[in-house]
Amino acid sequence: MKVETKKVDAARIQLDIEVPQETVKKKFDEVYIRIGKEAKIPGFRPGSAPRDILEKHHGRLAREEVIKDLIPEAYTHSIEKEKIGVIELPEISNVKLESNILSFKAIVEVRPEIEVKEYKNLKLKYKKIAVSQDEVDKAIENLKGARKVEAFDDTFAKRLGYKAVGEMRQSIERQLYVQKENDLRYKLQDDIIKQVLAKVNFRIPPSLIQRRLEELAREAKTQMMMRGATKEQVISQEDKLRKELQPDAELQVKTFLVLDEIAKKEGIPESDHLSQDVIEFLLSQANWIEE
Repeated sequence: MKVETKKVDAARIQLDIEVPQETVKKKFDEVYIRIGKEAKIPGFRPGSAPRDILEKHHGRLAREEVIKDLIPEAYTHSIEKEKIGVIELPEISNVKLESNILSFKAIVEVRPEIEVKEYKNLKLKYKKIAVSQDEVDKAIENLKGARKVEAFDDTFAKRLGYKAVGEMRQSIERQLYVQKENDLRYKLQDDIIKQVLAKVNFRIPPSLIQRRLEELAREAKTQMMMRGATKEQVISQEDKLRKELQPDAELQVKTFLVLDEIAKKEGIPESDHLSQDVIEFLLSQANWIEE
């Protein structure tokens, strides 16, 4: 099989593919066997009509079947042979089947070439986590207001499952600490991703942006309807919704592609939580600076 590739633009590659005679002839043989088992030709039992009769009655169908079978096979073989990272279905054109040689063009959108270099030893500023007694007091006041109680005492603490006021204060303090710890972690993750993305520049494939935008829009519309919006209201807001979500879609796709590239460079195995695994790796490589 012949395969020639050329770059169309930054995001697309054209493959000129030619399937040789022996492969096409073999496929014709398979197709005519298949057709012969089902064809109804006067004077012949199913499966007994000779090849020349089948060609006379079903030559056009056989040609269509050969093309339909061989193009996906040849295309898949070609992108595997050329090691092309395809991200969208191909545009097939210029299909020709002459003298038992099949040729066609396939234009494919490919993963962009991403050069990620500076992603280790990035500076991350953080503050030590501490919970003040004033913060605990404020949380207790909020809890009292929600429960509509006039006193914070052992009776109130016991109603909430604690032995006494002291144990309740300690529990609230731990909860506030964990909340601050989580907030800090999210901030650090956000900071390191922003730093990595700022050092990388490439053209984001439009098809991936569009696909992510469709997903975000579908999620947003579902949430609107769950909050009571009618179908008509959702439809009327759809264009506005997509415009608002476009930057998020672009950022999410760029983030995914960059993190995926880092995973490949560092040999981080694929998993359902690959992006988080890469972020954990980046955090482990960072230069932590206490403020």
